[in-house]
Amino acid sequence: MSDPFGRAIRDHYLGEQEEPLIDRDGEDRREHSIEEYYFGSHEEDAWRDTWMDGPLIDLGAGTGRDTLYYQNHFETVAIEVSEHLVETMRDRGVRDVRLADMFSIREQFDRDRFRSAHAIGTQIGLAGSLSGVREFLNELAYVTMPDATALIDNYAPEKEATKNVFGYREDPMPGLAYRVFHCEYEGDVGRTLLFRVFSVDRLREATIGTPWDVAEVKYGDVQWRAILKKT
Repeated sequence: MSDPFGRAIRDHYLGEQEEPLIDRDGEDRREHSIEEYYFGSHEEDAWRDTWMDGPLIDLGAGTGRDTLYYQNHFETVAIEVSEHLVETMRDRGVRDVRLADMFSIREQFDRDRFRSAHAIGTQIGLAGSLSGVREFLNELAYVTMPDATALIDNYAPEKEATKNVFGYREDPMPGLAYRVFHCEYEGDVGRTLLFRVFSVDRLREATIGTPWDVAEVKYGDVQWRAILKKT
């Protein structure tokens, strides 16, 4: 499968990137800031890190920025769907990294395997719908311990500034929106990515029928981060 996103990041790491990685939404385009997004240091945050404990699974770990921090404190497993990113994480010193999809983790890991889950990067939106989010949360519940916590994030559609986020699409339903775009690199075109954007209130709806509750929430300018805790 074509993977311009992962290949561009891999080339950047190796010092071989000669063309930009482009995000495209119809005629709109922007250059993806690889160095800023994927090769900075872990942003230490007492609020977030206090909730994280091992064994931890880093879902959609990118280049391992956060994994490299957490693995110095407790057992940490990173997963990614891109072979290029998995290879890059191994080169950067991530000790346990797997090629796996966060939306099929029940097939990859045993029951009660992890105490914490970390998913920063709005990738939960790739579940596509609130029912998809609920299904993901039930999958995550299977591979996490009874007292587990999970950290997820998304854009906040109720904030006016969020409308300026690349690829944003409004939804007539309150608390919902979409993002749609694809990546291009050296003439290689990736699949169209559809992210479901949802508010924390909608997240609370999605937890109904799962063993998760929203324990705490922290807002930024256009995003929120939420701690989920098993009940």
